[in-house]
Amino acid sequence: MKNKYRILKIVVTVIILGLLLSFSLKRFSGQKITDNKISVKMNEKTPVYFIDEKDIRDIVKKENPSGKVGDLNIPVLEKKINALPAVDSANVYLNLNGKLYLDIKQRVPAFRLNKDGKDFYVDEKGIEFPISRTYSHPCMLVTGNVKPEEYEKLAELVKKIDKDDFSKKFFIGISKSKDDYNLLTSDGNYKVEIGDLDNIEFKVKGLKTFVEKYLVFQDPQKYSMVSVKYQNQIVTTLNPYFKENDSILKAGNKELAKAPLMAAVKKPDVLPKTAASETKKTKTPSAKPKEKPKPKTAAKPKETKKTEKKPTAAKPKAKVKIE
Repeated sequence: MKNKYRILKIVVTVIILGLLLSFSLKRFSGQKITDNKISVKMNEKTPVYFIDEKDIRDIVKKENPSGKVGDLNIPVLEKKINALPAVDSANVYLNLNGKLYLDIKQRVPAFRLNKDGKDFYVDEKGIEFPISRTYSHPCMLVTGNVKPEEYEKLAELVKKIDKDDFSKKFFIGISKSKDDYNLLTSDGNYKVEIGDLDNIEFKVKGLKTFVEKYLVFQDPQKYSMVSVKYQNQIVTTLNPYFKENDSILKAGNKELAKAPLMAAVKKPDVLPKTAASETKKTKTPSAKPKEKPKPKTAAKPKETKKTEKKPTAAKPKAKVKIE
């Protein structure tokens, strides 16, 4: 009898608990999710505003027109929010009081890329997402045919530039031409050629020392390019439109012009041959034993040159004797 009484007691309690639970579930599912019961949190470290709280509330209302807790499909709502291009991750859940929580993390742009006439953002994971009509995030502008597999390395370069106070103020953009990357500077019109995206820290450090120890004391318009792509070297290219470079460029042109002049000086070496031929013609009546030592003197082009240059060289010597 005691066992039967215990079993009956357990069954009754289970039935009562089931009735209470079903009643509470009906009451819970019948609750309406008002605006006060919706909590939206943006969890990104860097504040971005591609999506605001109003946008999320509108999505919740579209997915649950009745506004009742029982009609809300949380997995579908979470999937809908995660599908937004500017959303990195979303977590949606309800508490026992019927309050809806939405924890959202937006994508933070690492840089803005202009490629093939289109503008879009790229985050630190190398994921593309479109620009917003209502919000523009301040970040590094990159132009050129950048490959998707280079996005992460490029994002690391921008991150290193942003961390350094000197680089952040000095570099305002990045451009890619063919396979080489160039950093655009805020001081002057010159570019900084870095080549590929390897050894970035070493290249930026070398440029920083070059700027602080030398370039600061120069006119920023003096150069058109500063290259750090070569190992342990910094190569500069002068700006041809800068007036103070005229003397340097002219000196360089003169050095280049010396090469054809030196070639022209060597041409008179052919003249001794004609002089030798003339001497041979005049030497026909002379004796044969005397002809043997003469070709030795005629074969030397240097002696003929000295005889030709004596009139020009004799003038300064004569002046010296008079004095």
